[in-house]
Amino acid sequence: MSSPIATGLLAYGMSGRVFHAPFLTAPNFRLQAVVERTRKEAASRYPEVRSYDSVAELLADETLELVVVNTPNDTHFDLARQALQAGKHVLLEKPVTATVAELDELLALASEQGKQLLAYQNRRWDADFQLVRQVVESGRLGQLTEAHFRFDRYKPGLNPKVFKEDPTVPASGFHFDLGAHVLDEALSLFGRPQHVHVAQASQRPGSRVVDYFLAHLTYPAGLQVFVTVSLLAAAPVPAYVLHGTQGSFQKRRADVQEAQLAAGMRPTDAAYGWEPAEAAGQLTMVEADGQFSHATLEAPRGNYSGLFEAVYQAIRHGQPYPVRPEELRWQLEILEQAAARPAK
Repeated sequence: MSSPIATGLLAYGMSGRVFHAPFLTAPNFRLQAVVERTRKEAASRYPEVRSYDSVAELLADETLELVVVNTPNDTHFDLARQALQAGKHVLLEKPVTATVAELDELLALASEQGKQLLAYQNRRWDADFQLVRQVVESGRLGQLTEAHFRFDRYKPGLNPKVFKEDPTVPASGFHFDLGAHVLDEALSLFGRPQHVHVAQASQRPGSRVVDYFLAHLTYPAGLQVFVTVSLLAAAPVPAYVLHGTQGSFQKRRADVQEAQLAAGMRPTDAAYGWEPAEAAGQLTMVEADGQFSHATLEAPRGNYSGLFEAVYQAIRHGQPYPVRPEELRWQLEILEQAAARPAK
């Protein structure tokens, strides 16, 4: 059996504590080091972890093989480059960079170093999106004609992290945040669009960054895909709506993994990842006699462990990683198009 991958986290805030550390203590990984500039909290749950005061100290640790870059968006490019130059594999949170040019530079550097640059797009392993993928790939809806992917929240106040509200900071704005997740979902299912139209706005009182974003993606055979994120949706509509020549499907966003992990549940617990029954998707089919039939579809178990298994297989066994570089380029092409237009 292959040895576990010795891993370091560049931050142990909410992202490190909730989305990464619980999975880096599985048999395939060994959480060995974190960067904690002020509060030293990681060791209270992971006694064997080394706590470094700076990124430079962690990158100088020659025993580390993989570094997770889970720092603010505008630092992703520089810190991923430093990690690759230090001879580490990199798991890089979204958005991987602010521009396509930066992404290509990192990919070239990873190739030169013989290392993996892997994108952390965990929402592909949400229970609700896994069900959407099953419905699309089953062909039950016939030829798809229209698809809506949304991520809505209601947060009218400005973020206390000032850099997130500064339009001069690279990769700021809600489109680079949750928008990157929803774009990734759509692109992973439908591929590169033929045409893209972007609409965006600053809608919260005092906001200077994009907090509403819509990308209209056009595909062959007339398929229309709409990707939307909003911070002013008090009563969210279904997160996924699909229409095809033989039926329709809709599903609200209900993945429980983030809430469970934040509450301290471990990914190995029996209840982990299972949505409540009332969150089931709704399928409407057109029968041969023209009548409509209705069914509920329960989502599979949410499984962020699947992402980390893919990371392990890519690093240890050279297996293709499911989040492909070209998909990241398509995502950044759209986000760059949006960034070139000031929010109004």
